[in-house]
Amino acid sequence: MKFTIDKQEKYILFKLDEPRLNSLISPKLKSELILINKQGIRNIILDLSVVLYSDSSGLSSLLVGNRLCKNSEGSFIITGISEHVERLINISQLQTVLSLTPSVEEGIDLLYMEEMERDLNRGAE
Repeated sequence: MKFTIDKQEKYILFKLDEPRLNSLISPKLKSELILINKQGIRNIILDLSVVLYSDSSGLSSLLVGNRLCKNSEGSFIITGISEHVERLINISQLQTVLSLTPSVEEGIDLLYMEEMERDLNRGAE
């Protein structure tokens, strides 16, 4: 599986450099997301701009990433999805579960907004 990781102070930008997110790639992606989360990273932006096709196992890996980040009170944001992947997410009715943005920049903005919101909620407790 080809990917790049850009580690920032508050998040990791994980770019999947594969045209297909299928049953061959999905277990490897899940493993990488678990490893990142175990390192204490709770905010992940997953850039799928290279991915043209996904199947149900690919969706499963997205849900794993989402669950890992939510359980550690973080954010899992998916950016750059193709029409096919977006259609699959909509058919599966996951558009309300997953955080989707058109670009990495918008994903970063959303992540910082969610971080501020969590900080404000912690301060109010």
